[in-house]
Amino acid sequence: MTRLPILLPLIALLGCAPFPELGTLPDASGAPPSLLPMDEVLAQAPSGRIPASAGEALAARAARLQNRARLMQGPVLDPATRARLAAAIAAGRA
Repeated sequence: MTRLPILLPLIALLGCAPFPELGTLPDASGAPPSLLPMDEVLAQAPSGRIPASAGEALAARAARLQNRARLMQGPVLDPATRARLAAAIAAGRA
């Protein structure tokens, strides 16, 4: 409830912002784009855009990210800190 007096003026200020100019919309009366078979689309795509050395760099990055994720899965507080905080909370309630 204490945030409400702060949020109301901010919301009111957002309502005062001018709407961005979008320009003219494209004409929808034209012909729709034609659908192509996937083989034709893939044939038009450039090949060899990714160098062979990129595979090693991507594998190394994936390993680093997996290691970071594994580190984040552990507990946030160690047992000693958790016990100290629990004792402080219990002392505050007594």
